[in-house]
Amino acid sequence: MAASVFTKLMRRWLLGSLPLLAACHATPPERPDTFVNLATVQSGPRVQADELDGAIRQQPQNTALLARRATLRLAAGQPTAALRDVEAALEIDDQEGELYFLQARALRALGRLPQALAAARQAADKGFNSPELPLLEGETHLAARQYDAALESLDRTLRLDPNQPAALFYKGLAYAATADTAQALDYLQAARARDPHQPEILHQLAFLLNAYRVPAEAATYATQGLRLDSTSGALAYDYGRQLELLGRPDSALRYYRRALRLDTTQYRADYRLALAAGTQGRRPAVLIPHLQRALRRNPRLPQARALLAEALEAQQRLPEALAQYRLLVAENPGNQHWTYKAWKTSGQVQALLLDSLRTSPRYYYHRPAPATRPVEAVRPLPMRPLGQ
Repeated sequence: MAASVFTKLMRRWLLGSLPLLAACHATPPERPDTFVNLATVQSGPRVQADELDGAIRQQPQNTALLARRATLRLAAGQPTAALRDVEAALEIDDQEGELYFLQARALRALGRLPQALAAARQAADKGFNSPELPLLEGETHLAARQYDAALESLDRTLRLDPNQPAALFYKGLAYAATADTAQALDYLQAARARDPHQPEILHQLAFLLNAYRVPAEAATYATQGLRLDSTSGALAYDYGRQLELLGRPDSALRYYRRALRLDTTQYRADYRLALAAGTQGRRPAVLIPHLQRALRRNPRLPQARALLAEALEAQQRLPEALAQYRLLVAENPGNQHWTYKAWKTSGQVQALLLDSLRTSPRYYYHRPAPATRPVEAVRPLPMRPLGQ
């Protein structure tokens, strides 16, 4: 039961992965046609949820059926439909704690974190006391970056179930987020000991060890993870990063490209590819798409916005470059370099416009350095009466 709960919770942290396409080098041998019993194939949670439609139409006041369909909708990745079922059930019976727990799960899946926590509190008030409740609260607090509250909820989970790998895993993430590396590694290792076949735990261990420049150990976890899930873009990135830290940049770049083929949301791979391209002196056009994707995911990546602005300017994509320079000015108030670049690019953009669309010119003012000695005061000329 704990393993299945853990697997479901891990999906919130796993980004969508694309299957690795393999080329076929030979035509497979022909096989005789067979008829498949569709009733045995179509048995996923979405199909099972649809099969409850008729029963619910016949018994619209049956909260157990509504709760069952909501659970299946959540398993099928349909949180909006699940929430509708739960709210319909709560209108019939608002005293059932498990319904509030289901509501909290649906709200969490929709990213509505404060409402999810409120529903979880109501579940506890109505007597729902499963270890899954504080686990859900802890994961939700963690997603909201409320680390102290997350640790408190996860400790409650571990008091109810000391061997809960998901609680240990999330405690590791909470300590990592607060820069307590030793505690983070301890809890992630404890989670791995209880669930050694969970790729997400291995990814977090590899990522953390790479971040603290221990690539040899990170390689061990990344390798184990890729054996379990060869389609994980996150683990492919981890493996590439340890190669880069070990001084094998060419091999690292191959794994960064592989990470992006598997999972386009791996923005760190885009970032590393852009930095490498810039170092190698490659054309700005190569850097731009990598930097744009990376900044959409993380606007605070070091040097990324500056590299993007300059690459866009070099490609004569001046309006886009101006937008990036203005963001740099906003992020670095008082920085004369970016202020000047924004002013200069703005003038170039204005020059491209029709006369009727141009605004009045703005002159760049360079604040002078303070005077080294006081300037003598100028005495006024004496005033004489008119006519003299």
